[in-house]
Amino acid sequence: MNHNDNGSSAKPQAEKLITLEDAYTYCRQISKDHAKTFYLASMFLPKKQQKPIFAIYALLRTVDDIVDMAEVKLTNGLITGEEIQRMLEGWKSKLQSCYSGKFDHDPIMMAWHDTLKSYAIPIELPLDLMDGVAMDIDFKPFETFDELYVYCYKVAAVVGLMTSEIFGYSDRQALEHAIDLGIAMQLTNILRDVGEDVDRGRIYLPLEDLRRFNYSSEELMQKRMNDNFLNLMKFQIERARGYYRSSEKGIPMLEKRSRFGVAISSINYGNILTAIEKNQYDVFSKRAYRSFFQKISTIPYVWYKTYVSC
Repeated sequence: MNHNDNGSSAKPQAEKLITLEDAYTYCRQISKDHAKTFYLASMFLPKKQQKPIFAIYALLRTVDDIVDMAEVKLTNGLITGEEIQRMLEGWKSKLQSCYSGKFDHDPIMMAWHDTLKSYAIPIELPLDLMDGVAMDIDFKPFETFDELYVYCYKVAAVVGLMTSEIFGYSDRQALEHAIDLGIAMQLTNILRDVGEDVDRGRIYLPLEDLRRFNYSSEELMQKRMNDNFLNLMKFQIERARGYYRSSEKGIPMLEKRSRFGVAISSINYGNILTAIEKNQYDVFSKRAYRSFFQKISTIPYVWYKTYVSC
């Protein structure tokens, strides 16, 4: 999807400027098309909170898509890393202008400008997000978990910090748990996508962990499954679950109306780890996922846990 509004096709419609409602609808559609679990969870938020959440996701997805599409061109020699960086710098400039009260009629920036009228989202957070996404341009494997943590923080945890400002919270400690949820979700993404990343010639798992379980990067690139690989995956899954467990402590600190949407997102995303286990840790030939029925079947349990048992 091309979110750039500078093409020639925009000129004939210059007179027909989009409305704020159009802008939010555009952001909502991006969420609906690309983030099924996220979109389902957002449906349980109050209407007032849904719009800014969609604005945040639309920016995240658009910047991510720029890098993903550019990576393909980079591989084929159709674009340089410097050109990709310039594209990201263009979005940073748009964002800085938006925070200064100026924005063009890009629907995402229109939605952000409106969101900022009601919610204090520090500009450092979306800028960190863009820096995190940029780490994929000139990708280098992560030697340690600490290095991977920085990446997870920038591409996922900052999203938790931004959305926390929309959700509202009674204790700033909630932000630490929001970070944990972002780390947990990104680790889940990485574990689910091990095989796909190998196809792209990438290893996101910390190399120190591969050595710990005597499983070489060459074996991973060959998609070799053995006991060492299974033990490596079990270790990674338990690490991710530790972050999910910590994140749960922050849910009661959120405004009551926001808790259910966050809880259902966390449970359904965390269940991808269970799907990996049910696939006998085969992340090479099977994609772990949750069906729509499986996702909605968690609703009664999450409702009870969020509003009755706590």
